[in-house]
Amino acid sequence: MVHGRGNERAAIGAVIDRARAGHGGALVLRGLPGVGKTMLLDEVARSAEDVRLLRTQGVESESPLAFAALHRLLRPVLSYADRLPEPQSLALKTAFGQVASAGVDRFLIFLAVLSLLAEAAEDGPIVAVIDDAQWLDDVSAAALLFAARRLNAERVALFFAARDGDERRFESEDLPRIVLAGIDDDAAARLLREQAGTPVSPEVLAELVRRTGGNPLALVELASSLTPGQFAGADALPARLPLTAGVERAFLDRWRRLPGPARTWLLVAATDDAGELAIVRRAAAALGAGEEALDSVEESGLLRVADGKLLLRHPLVRSAVYGASTRSQRREVHLALANVLAGAEETDRRVWHLAAAAEDHDPAVAAELDLVGQRARGRGGHEAASSAWERAAELSPASGTKARFLYEAAGSAWLAGQAGRARRLSDAALDLASDAGLRADAVRRRARIEWNTGSLQQGHHMILEGAREVAPADPVRAREMAMFAAALASFGGGSGHDISPLSVAAPPDITASAREQCFWKLLVGLHQMASGDLERGAPVLREAVATGAALDEADQDLLPNLGIAAIQVGDDEASLRFHNLLLARARGTGAMIMVLYSLTRRSLTELATGNWAAARTGASEALQLAGGIGQPGLSAFPLAQLTLLDALQDDGGFDRHLAAAEDIASSHPLGIVTGTVHDLLHWAKAVREPEGAAFHALSRLQLPFMRRSAALDCLEAGIRAGQLEDAAARMSDLERFAAATGNAWPAAAALHGRALLAGGSAADELYRAALQAHTGSLRLFDRARTQLAYGSFLRRERRRVDARTQLETALETFAELGARRWEERAHQELRASGKTARRRDPSAAVVLTPQERQVAALVRQGLSNRDAAAQLFLSPRTIDFHLRNVYAKLGISTRAELMRQNPAVLPV
Repeated sequence: MVHGRGNERAAIGAVIDRARAGHGGALVLRGLPGVGKTMLLDEVARSAEDVRLLRTQGVESESPLAFAALHRLLRPVLSYADRLPEPQSLALKTAFGQVASAGVDRFLIFLAVLSLLAEAAEDGPIVAVIDDAQWLDDVSAAALLFAARRLNAERVALFFAARDGDERRFESEDLPRIVLAGIDDDAAARLLREQAGTPVSPEVLAELVRRTGGNPLALVELASSLTPGQFAGADALPARLPLTAGVERAFLDRWRRLPGPARTWLLVAATDDAGELAIVRRAAAALGAGEEALDSVEESGLLRVADGKLLLRHPLVRSAVYGASTRSQRREVHLALANVLAGAEETDRRVWHLAAAAEDHDPAVAAELDLVGQRARGRGGHEAASSAWERAAELSPASGTKARFLYEAAGSAWLAGQAGRARRLSDAALDLASDAGLRADAVRRRARIEWNTGSLQQGHHMILEGAREVAPADPVRAREMAMFAAALASFGGGSGHDISPLSVAAPPDITASAREQCFWKLLVGLHQMASGDLERGAPVLREAVATGAALDEADQDLLPNLGIAAIQVGDDEASLRFHNLLLARARGTGAMIMVLYSLTRRSLTELATGNWAAARTGASEALQLAGGIGQPGLSAFPLAQLTLLDALQDDGGFDRHLAAAEDIASSHPLGIVTGTVHDLLHWAKAVREPEGAAFHALSRLQLPFMRRSAALDCLEAGIRAGQLEDAAARMSDLERFAAATGNAWPAAAALHGRALLAGGSAADELYRAALQAHTGSLRLFDRARTQLAYGSFLRRERRRVDARTQLETALETFAELGARRWEERAHQELRASGKTARRRDPSAAVVLTPQERQVAALVRQGLSNRDAAAQLFLSPRTIDFHLRNVYAKLGISTRAELMRQNPAVLPV
């Protein structure tokens, strides 16, 4: 029975009530050992009679086993897996070892977990209870946190209990939480009377609560260790009372008082990670501990048996008994357990027990751990795979084998989001690797970790040195690595290394594949562009873009770099094409990180081309995905894009998004997007600043492609600030860029700038030429700005009728984009020309949230709720929730009516 905790029980009850009503949620209970987290979860289990209860518990010794805790939790509802979309169903079955697969994206598994819970909840509310969350295997924890962050319209409540102060920590800071302190005096008095069966004097009660901090487990242990006289105040209390560490000592004292066979039996139970009576009984018997030993253990109260499962008195029993045993005792127990785990489904557990028993080099066990790693990686359990390969390296005597295992361990750690661990393992692999190919691959991975989570310049230096080292043995690897160095330099990541990427990689033979030829063109073009040689670099990159368009769309090394090339040469159409291909494939395979990557890169081009509704939708989705996978550093890029959009549209979210982006940029490494993020934020501030300050902010833009994207702002701010030399230099750069790339938009921007500086007929001709150039460009906002500038010029020249034509067209574009400050300028110019345009009523506009737009756009493509959910990493019930909001806002009620809506309102 739980004593006290009225507020906590009310909070738990509220989460369950909301789940019953179709508003899912999660709650984390945190606190020191013994403070009552498990008792509160037990209370949840007892009180939630009208819901389906799912339970699991983290087990310390089970942490290397991928999806172990998650499988226990979901086993009662796995029959619903057949209702999931086939890719999700297959992913979940692969994770649980029910089917074999060559590999599956871990986030597709996580999405399947969310979908499974939502599907099961259609037949009744679900309450899932996860105790000792700090000891969950890493991938189970990641999957459950992913689901918890996305609960919305599902009838699901998730409760976690996690211990504070433990070596392992359950990282759940973004979820609602309750930190449990000790219970109050009244609750403590009831608990002691219940446990001790004797009155407790008020003075003794106050002293016990003070000295135990109101810790319920410590108070329960006191009930069996103090005398009635001590409770009554007649006898003195002992000098030391069982606080948290003391409770563990108390359990240990009970264990030590047991007969030798009983101590062995309990050690086997503490070492086992599954709590299966049959397994522990056989292993204990092999060590000479039989049924009498089990009886003694049960009589001690440290363990009980229920339905063939072993239940320890408290998790502290496990850590106390295992920690107090000698190394040789633990080895014997691990070997005994390994010997009784004979079934194929127990292979991984058996191997881990063998690994725990091994002390010196053991190539045979290392080989088995290699297979464990391969199986875990194939199921998406990258944390477990990494642990297996790291232990395999420890048990391997040969340095080459050690290096290979460490390389594999680093790769899985990186895929699991464990950047620091991946860095350490990569360094260890490089220290041992002698094979040229393995060293090159290890350098590439180490450099990738560095340019994503550390220093962009250091990553550039690493990959370039690695390319030079491997070039004599493997020119293909060298070319690819040198291309990555060139790509980094094009984003401001040059390390100042005196080695040119072109000097470490030879051009491919004329008979080489189109893929190799494309990599070479990317290398040459990106290097020359980064070096400022537009005239030679841009044509080569355009060739690469054209060549790449015919290659394999699934090439995850080539396709993203083709997208980079398209951005660098300002080819908006190619950039959208490549990033749409990446996005479609990533959505189809459930590759969430690649979805996030594609959305942010595509949004850059959508910002430039004026498709701001789609850019905001994509950036908002990317921000949600970054938050959902627990990697805040990935939030900076979409936050910066949203900040610029807020500035351009005078949206109220500007200050909030700017503050969040700057906070993340100052506290997390941003890697390759560092320069882009800072440039976006400078640009956004410039849009909001007065004229002089705007020029200062825009002068801080570092990346050439960002300076050119912001060309009109830079030119107008420079001319207004009297910085004519700066404006002239920018126009010259735009003209060079236009000539080198063949793009119309930089030519239009340069003509726009020259028109601002000219007068009379010269200005008129320049504006007309600029507008003619704009006809070959996708950049609608820039065109409208030129129309506004030209209309203003014509109005000043007293050509009012001609001015109105330009101003009205510009006004229409600004209104569609939501570019309020430019819309207001167009209104002012029209009034000055003698005509007043009718203003749109903002209250009459349909305002859909970014996620509602995304849902509506997918439904308009003909996707079902289930398919749209898979694309957006949400549950079908959440999609239905958003779709109903869309219907209400648009005043419609069917999919057919939605299909007839204006696509401009619902961008795809």
